[in-house]
Amino acid sequence: MTAAVTPDAGAADAPVEAAPAMTRRHILQAMSGLMAGMFVAILASTVVSNALPRIIADLNGSQSSYTWVVTAELLAMTATVPIWGKLSDLYDKKLLIQLSLSMFVVGSLVAGFSHSVGLLIVSRVVQGIGAGGLTALAQVVMAAIIPPRELGRYSGVFGAVFAVGTVAGPLIGGVLVDTSWLGWRWCFFIGVPFALLAIVLLQLTLKLPTVRREVKIDYVGAVLIMSGVSALLLWVTLAGNRFDWLSWQTAALVVTGVVLLVAAVVVESRVPEPIIPLDIFRNRTVTLTTVASLLVGVAMFGGTVFLSQYFQISLGKTPTVAGLMSLPMILGLMISTTVAGQIISARGKWKGFLIAGGIIMTAGMGLLATIGADSSFGLLSVYMVVLGVGVGMLMQNLVLAAQNDVPASELGSATSVLSFFRSLGGAIGTSALGAVLGHRVTSELEKSFGGAAGGGSTHGIPDLSTLPAPARQVVEHAYGVATAEVFLVGAPFAFLALIAVLFIKEKPLKTTSGMERLAEENATAAKASTTPTH
Repeated sequence: MTAAVTPDAGAADAPVEAAPAMTRRHILQAMSGLMAGMFVAILASTVVSNALPRIIADLNGSQSSYTWVVTAELLAMTATVPIWGKLSDLYDKKLLIQLSLSMFVVGSLVAGFSHSVGLLIVSRVVQGIGAGGLTALAQVVMAAIIPPRELGRYSGVFGAVFAVGTVAGPLIGGVLVDTSWLGWRWCFFIGVPFALLAIVLLQLTLKLPTVRREVKIDYVGAVLIMSGVSALLLWVTLAGNRFDWLSWQTAALVVTGVVLLVAAVVVESRVPEPIIPLDIFRNRTVTLTTVASLLVGVAMFGGTVFLSQYFQISLGKTPTVAGLMSLPMILGLMISTTVAGQIISARGKWKGFLIAGGIIMTAGMGLLATIGADSSFGLLSVYMVVLGVGVGMLMQNLVLAAQNDVPASELGSATSVLSFFRSLGGAIGTSALGAVLGHRVTSELEKSFGGAAGGGSTHGIPDLSTLPAPARQVVEHAYGVATAEVFLVGAPFAFLALIAVLFIKEKPLKTTSGMERLAEENATAAKASTTPTH
């Protein structure tokens, strides 16, 4: 059952100022600003992937610096998502999303003008905090202005933005680095115009109610959550690369993370305005969609992140071609998200798509577990389309199911919890499955070359152009077999996500927007506080 909403002490004195009703045209205009912001957040993570070797070389950085430039943004983004989500339940959502965009602009400009690795890493943290806000708030704002029954009509836009940002990012980064009169600094500058455009569009088009009430920010809980999550993310990101999975560093980071999060749970259970309301997990739908989101993150991000490496090493493609080869999966995701969204809005039924998505995603992971160094692109395309279709049916509809089943006052918390656990699952999956890939590559190379030749394979990616033909074939085979094993290990996580969604109870989609429901909830709370009890 949905957790009960407890009226604030000042609920009667805390009205929601009604915002002008938003027409379909107004919604589309506001969504253009939201999608520009989402594009910026995705671009920040993908545009530097092909540029990092040049960036680190120009700034005289080390391999450790390379890792931290990537990790800093991931940590900041993932750890701050629940903070932004809670703030959106307390403060002006429009102001918050503009603040997150502004932080992203500042971080991007500092990164672009950086002349040291240390400053670049700091700027990536600022970028990550801004991206965390965009990740959490874009879907919260959509739920505030669009009824759940109508959300499906717009979900295809999310798929399109995700597709363009994911595919275009690495290509844009490669072009900028290779263009002498631009250079790698433009990998950071290029997102600034989109962010500024999003700020202006949201200011002109987004009309949300203003909630006036006394609030108390749980600063202690926020610090404990961010610190605990950061410790665990550092562990899953660096374990297997910088230190062994079974080591004193692992013990220190895991114990620290667990202790901090246990302390956070204690604090969250006692404060009046917790960052993550623990009562929200009494809602069966929220709990199950959270579990499913974590598992989808492990399976999808943990598996697909290694496809580009497989295309380049096992199939011998260039980075640009490898980026283009991932298009079938992105197109499958975009098409299934759009079609499923339209049908859900028309019929009001959504659970069937979650079940179908779980089945198809598991099948896609299983099919990709059969690939090798001799797989044809045609066959790979079919397998990637299957995986993309499954992911497209699951990701956005898990959010829809949760948003439909919580009070409007908890929309931000519920949405950010799902985003947070999906990102956490992605980080865990990437690290753990990366260790699986590295171990299998080492094992395969040792079979052919012996222990001395294969021992260093997990610490660096081989340059195929420097290897003789027989050795190159062995390396290509090793990465083909290892990538297939990654998907084989990831498939059970996709199946567990299917099991989780089977237990979600389908409920009719609400036909009122989040801000309309919030006004009703506040009016009911105000009435209850003034009605004498007998």
